[in-house]
Amino acid sequence: MANYKYHILVCGGTGCHASQSEQVKKNLTQIIGEKGLQDEVQVVATGCFGFCEQGPIVKLLPDNTFYVRVKPEDCNELIEEHIVKGRKVNRLLYQNPDNKEHVSDSKHMGFYKKQLRIALRNCGFINPENINEYIARDGYAALASVLETNNPQVTIEAIKKSGLRGRGGGGFPTGLKWEIASKNHADQKYVVCNADEGDPGAFMDRSILEGDPHSVLEAMAINGFCIGASKGLIYIRAEYPLAIERLLVAIKQAEEAGVLGKNIFGTDFSFEIELRYGAGAFVCGEETALIHSMEGERGEPTFKPPFPAQEGYLKKPTNVNNVETFANIPVIILKGWEWFAAIGTEKSKGTKVFALAGKINNVGLIEVPMGITLREVIYEIGGGIKDGKKFKAVQTGGPSGGCLTEKFLDTPIDYDNLIAAGSMMGSGGMIVMDEDDCMVSVAKFYLEFTVEESCGKCSPCRIGNKRLFELLDKITQGKGEMEDLDQLKNLSKVIKDTALCGLGQTSPNPVLSTIENFWNEYVAHVTDKKCPAGQCKALKSYVIDPDLCIGCTACARACPVGAIKGEKKLPHEINQNTCIKCGACIEKCKFNAISIK
Repeated sequence: MANYKYHILVCGGTGCHASQSEQVKKNLTQIIGEKGLQDEVQVVATGCFGFCEQGPIVKLLPDNTFYVRVKPEDCNELIEEHIVKGRKVNRLLYQNPDNKEHVSDSKHMGFYKKQLRIALRNCGFINPENINEYIARDGYAALASVLETNNPQVTIEAIKKSGLRGRGGGGFPTGLKWEIASKNHADQKYVVCNADEGDPGAFMDRSILEGDPHSVLEAMAINGFCIGASKGLIYIRAEYPLAIERLLVAIKQAEEAGVLGKNIFGTDFSFEIELRYGAGAFVCGEETALIHSMEGERGEPTFKPPFPAQEGYLKKPTNVNNVETFANIPVIILKGWEWFAAIGTEKSKGTKVFALAGKINNVGLIEVPMGITLREVIYEIGGGIKDGKKFKAVQTGGPSGGCLTEKFLDTPIDYDNLIAAGSMMGSGGMIVMDEDDCMVSVAKFYLEFTVEESCGKCSPCRIGNKRLFELLDKITQGKGEMEDLDQLKNLSKVIKDTALCGLGQTSPNPVLSTIENFWNEYVAHVTDKKCPAGQCKALKSYVIDPDLCIGCTACARACPVGAIKGEKKLPHEINQNTCIKCGACIEKCKFNAISIK
């Protein structure tokens, strides 16, 4: 690698794959060959750069030039201008939205300025299918150090002192979980990586596995040594084909290099890893349900205790951590627990990866220090709300989280603060909503998801959430009554108190948080039969202004059900009983004569 004059890094994550990044890489490689530059320029497919809004991304080293939204047809110009002539292609550079200046270095982009990449440290930087590039970035040095020290308790104490908490949603202290598993003796123990990422809009774990699979393999081996386990299992949803492919390549390379398998680094420690595939059930993100699924049983949670650390996979002591949690382990070992503990807040150390999505200018994958505020994430990293709209709410924690309003924008992000605000950290989904979003419909969307994904084992979740959804549907249909709002609150609290697992217990959070923060919006749906955001179809009325309508008949011709009547050159009317509220008329009207009431 040192002999190359240029390295061209092409985003190889799933998102950019969907935008033809594979073809970009092929074109760049082909053009370099045609120009005889193959000895000077290397093209590498990496993992996700994070800035998904601007993908596909192409980065040139050593001058650190960051090109965005690169298309296959741009490749010839990029090679000819930048590589051959030494001139940057300005039209492919990121344009600062504030002053319209072109920015070539990602360090000067608002999206990256406040980020601190620990779990994502290698994503977008190395070839995830080349173990040598991981090793060149201190890969497997942490495992070697742990084995050389040959004292599992020392490593466990370091993880405990670092303050690392589980990044899968529960936030349980990682070192303590390892310690419990280490103290339960058995002839066989297991390390399980939870890669069953089911939150709508979440892609944190997938991106780490696609961009830096070896960091997870190394951490699992360290975990195995610490608790006395020789086998590791990665439970990953089958809908992640690229992540699966790169994991299989990484496992094979690690075994060939002697950092996985028998007698690692010539020691007595042996550790092997294999994959287990999930069918995409959201409930299998809960560790006991996940374990049952791996055993070939129904993916249903069970009462705890016993905890998996006592009796898990095949009734043996099992330690379960999610992808992001494991990705932090090697760095903590190499840089020291003091370094990690110095980042974040008193009870929430380190960084957190979020999938920033929704009505936000900079959709993408971000990693920020714990304690950063929602305002900084949304307006500085996220670039504010799309189309200059007004911020309304942000949903954190996925279906189990809550919707936080403007009054929470200066709340430091950590486990305890988000819970106190009526939401939760979750695995890291963060969906931003603007003034056009109906919060009753948002709550209904998440309840519909929960009802669909419930395992059905306990009645509070199986029946209670179904009743919650029916009440919300009734309200959005304009048939709600004030007593329905009381019933929503009461039923939500019962479900929280009585559901079997954490997923069921947190499922009413979207309902409770939206009622708490948007009470007037619920009341408007019930008493006025109006949706203030104009999103609930049953409560919409398309009305033609007779002073603006010239009788061109464009709307009438576009209406699929013939609900619009009128003579040519005379104002038309919409029959509200016939109208299906499809919006075809308002799209065709060139005179702004049709509005939604």
